[in-house]
Amino acid sequence: MRPPIWRRVQVPSDLTLAKLHRVIQAVMGWYDSHLHQFIVGKTYYGVPSLDEFSELELKDERKARLDQILSRSKQKIVYEYDFGDSWEHEIVLEKILAPDSRTRYPACLGGARACPPEDCGGVGGYANFLEAISDPDHEEHEEMLEWIGGEFDPEQFDVDLVNQGLKTIR
Repeated sequence: MRPPIWRRVQVPSDLTLAKLHRVIQAVMGWYDSHLHQFIVGKTYYGVPSLDEFSELELKDERKARLDQILSRSKQKIVYEYDFGDSWEHEIVLEKILAPDSRTRYPACLGGARACPPEDCGGVGGYANFLEAISDPDHEEHEEMLEWIGGEFDPEQFDVDLVNQGLKTIR
Protein backbone atom coordinates (compact mmCIF):
# COMPACT_ATOMS: atom_id res chain seq x y z
CA MET A 1 0.00 0.00 0.00
CA ARG A 2 1.10 3.52 -0.67
CA PRO A 3 1.43 5.29 1.64
CA PRO A 4 2.32 2.33 3.86
CA ILE A 5 0.37 1.36 6.95
CA TRP A 6 2.83 0.12 9.56
CA ARG A 7 3.34 -0.73 13.22
CA ARG A 8 6.52 -1.12 15.27
CA VAL A 9 6.03 -3.63 18.07
CA GLN A 10 8.29 -5.17 20.70
CA VAL A 11 7.48 -8.76 21.63
CA PRO A 12 9.28 -11.41 23.67
CA SER A 13 11.43 -13.74 21.60
CA ASP A 14 9.63 -16.84 22.92
CA LEU A 15 6.26 -15.61 21.61
CA THR A 16 4.45 -18.26 19.58
CA LEU A 17 3.15 -17.45 16.13
CA ALA A 18 -0.36 -18.02 17.52
CA LYS A 19 0.17 -15.17 19.98
CA LEU A 20 1.87 -13.06 17.31
CA HIS A 21 -1.35 -13.45 15.30
CA ARG A 22 -3.27 -12.00 18.28
CA VAL A 23 -0.75 -9.15 18.55
CA ILE A 24 -1.11 -8.31 14.86
CA GLN A 25 -4.91 -8.35 15.14
CA ALA A 26 -4.71 -5.95 18.10
CA VAL A 27 -2.24 -3.50 16.57
CA MET A 28 -4.11 -3.42 13.28
CA GLY A 29 -7.53 -3.07 14.90
CA TRP A 30 -9.03 -6.16 13.30
CA TYR A 31 -11.37 -8.68 14.91
CA ASP A 32 -9.92 -12.08 13.95
CA SER A 33 -12.86 -12.79 11.65
CA HIS A 34 -10.91 -14.59 8.93
CA LEU A 35 -8.34 -17.30 8.33
CA HIS A 36 -4.66 -16.44 8.48
CA GLN A 37 -1.25 -17.99 7.94
CA PHE A 38 2.41 -17.19 8.40
CA ILE A 39 4.74 -17.89 5.50
CA VAL A 40 8.37 -18.60 6.34
CA GLY A 41 10.22 -19.43 3.14
CA LYS A 42 8.28 -22.42 1.80
CA THR A 43 6.78 -23.36 5.17
CA TYR A 44 3.28 -22.32 6.18
CA TYR A 45 2.12 -21.98 9.78
CA GLY A 46 -1.40 -21.53 11.05
CA VAL A 47 -4.21 -23.27 12.86
CA PRO A 48 -4.08 -26.90 11.73
CA SER A 49 -7.38 -27.92 10.24
CA LEU A 50 -9.32 -30.79 11.73
CA ASP A 51 -10.74 -31.30 8.25
CA GLU A 52 -8.71 -33.99 6.50
CA PHE A 53 -9.73 -32.52 3.15
CA SER A 54 -8.23 -29.08 3.83
CA GLU A 55 -6.08 -27.75 1.02
CA LEU A 56 -3.76 -25.99 3.46
CA GLU A 57 -0.85 -27.95 4.88
CA LEU A 58 -0.02 -25.90 7.91
CA LYS A 59 2.46 -26.43 10.68
CA ASP A 60 0.96 -25.67 14.07
CA GLU A 61 1.48 -21.98 14.88
CA ARG A 62 0.96 -22.75 18.58
CA LYS A 63 4.20 -24.76 18.59
CA ALA A 64 6.37 -22.34 16.59
CA ARG A 65 8.19 -19.62 18.50
CA LEU A 66 9.63 -16.45 17.03
CA ASP A 67 13.15 -17.24 18.28
CA GLN A 68 12.98 -20.51 16.31
CA ILE A 69 12.06 -18.69 13.11
CA LEU A 70 13.75 -15.29 13.28
CA SER A 71 17.29 -15.12 14.62
CA ARG A 72 18.98 -12.11 13.04
CA SER A 73 18.17 -8.55 12.04
CA LYS A 74 16.48 -7.95 8.70
CA GLN A 75 14.97 -11.45 8.50
CA LYS A 76 11.39 -11.40 7.19
CA ILE A 77 8.28 -13.50 7.30
CA VAL A 78 4.86 -12.92 5.78
CA TYR A 79 1.56 -12.83 7.66
CA GLU A 80 -1.47 -13.27 5.41
CA TYR A 81 -4.91 -12.44 6.77
CA ASP A 82 -8.31 -12.90 5.14
CA PHE A 83 -7.56 -15.08 2.14
CA GLY A 84 -10.42 -13.47 0.19
CA ASP A 85 -9.05 -9.94 0.65
CA SER A 86 -5.47 -11.27 0.90
CA TRP A 87 -3.90 -8.80 3.29
CA GLU A 88 -0.19 -9.60 3.27
CA HIS A 89 1.98 -8.10 5.99
CA GLU A 90 5.74 -8.17 5.84
CA ILE A 91 7.13 -8.76 9.32
CA VAL A 92 10.74 -7.68 9.70
CA LEU A 93 12.96 -8.40 12.69
CA GLU A 94 14.64 -5.05 13.24
CA LYS A 95 16.67 -5.79 16.37
CA ILE A 96 17.06 -8.30 19.15
CA LEU A 97 17.14 -6.43 22.44
CA ALA A 98 17.64 -7.55 26.01
CA PRO A 99 14.29 -7.58 27.83
CA ASP A 100 13.55 -4.54 29.97
CA SER A 101 11.98 -5.50 33.30
CA ARG A 102 10.03 -2.22 33.32
CA THR A 103 8.36 -2.85 29.95
CA ARG A 104 5.19 -4.86 29.57
CA TYR A 105 5.29 -6.91 26.38
CA PRO A 106 3.93 -6.83 23.76
CA ALA A 107 4.35 -3.07 23.36
CA CYS A 108 3.58 -0.92 20.34
CA LEU A 109 6.21 1.79 19.87
CA GLY A 110 4.70 3.54 16.88
CA GLY A 111 2.85 3.29 13.64
CA ALA A 112 1.20 5.19 10.86
CA ARG A 113 -2.26 5.34 9.41
CA ALA A 114 -5.50 3.57 10.24
CA CYS A 115 -5.96 -0.07 9.55
CA PRO A 116 -8.24 -0.82 6.61
CA PRO A 117 -11.67 -1.96 7.82
CA GLU A 118 -12.48 -5.68 7.88
CA ASP A 119 -14.07 -6.92 4.67
CA CYS A 120 -13.34 -3.83 2.61
CA GLY A 121 -12.05 -5.88 -0.31
CA GLY A 122 -8.26 -5.94 -0.01
CA VAL A 123 -5.94 -3.27 -1.34
CA GLY A 124 -8.14 -2.40 -4.33
CA GLY A 125 -11.32 -2.41 -2.27
CA TYR A 126 -9.71 -0.19 0.34
CA ALA A 127 -8.65 2.30 -2.35
CA ASN A 128 -12.23 2.34 -3.65
CA PHE A 129 -13.57 2.76 -0.10
CA LEU A 130 -11.27 5.75 0.53
CA GLU A 131 -12.28 7.31 -2.77
CA ALA A 132 -15.97 6.90 -1.99
CA ILE A 133 -15.84 8.35 1.54
CA SER A 134 -13.71 11.32 0.47
CA ASP A 135 -15.97 12.40 -2.40
CA PRO A 136 -19.50 13.51 -1.43
CA ASP A 137 -20.50 13.18 -5.10
CA HIS A 138 -19.33 9.54 -5.33
CA GLU A 139 -22.27 7.17 -5.96
CA GLU A 140 -21.27 5.01 -2.95
CA HIS A 141 -20.37 7.86 -0.59
CA GLU A 142 -23.38 7.61 1.73
CA GLU A 143 -23.46 3.81 1.63
CA MET A 144 -19.77 3.53 2.62
CA LEU A 145 -20.08 6.09 5.41
CA GLU A 146 -23.06 4.21 6.79
CA TRP A 147 -21.19 0.88 6.50
CA ILE A 148 -18.20 2.25 8.44
CA GLY A 149 -20.34 3.90 11.10
CA GLY A 150 -20.30 7.54 10.02
CA GLU A 151 -16.67 8.50 9.65
CA PHE A 152 -13.23 7.11 8.97
CA ASP A 153 -9.89 8.92 9.07
CA PRO A 154 -7.29 6.95 7.11
CA GLU A 155 -4.48 8.94 8.77
CA GLN A 156 -5.64 8.16 12.33
CA PHE A 157 -3.31 6.12 14.54
CA ASP A 158 -3.26 6.17 18.34
CA VAL A 159 -0.36 4.28 19.93
CA ASP A 160 -1.89 4.58 23.42
CA LEU A 161 -5.15 3.03 22.25
CA VAL A 162 -3.23 0.19 20.58
CA ASN A 163 -1.26 -0.46 23.77
CA GLN A 164 -4.54 -0.61 25.72
CA GLY A 165 -5.65 -3.41 23.39
CA LEU A 166 -2.35 -5.23 23.78
CA LYS A 167 -2.82 -5.45 27.56
CA THR A 168 -5.26 -8.31 27.05
CA ILE A 169 -2.56 -10.49 25.46
CA ARG A 170 -0.48 -12.52 27.88
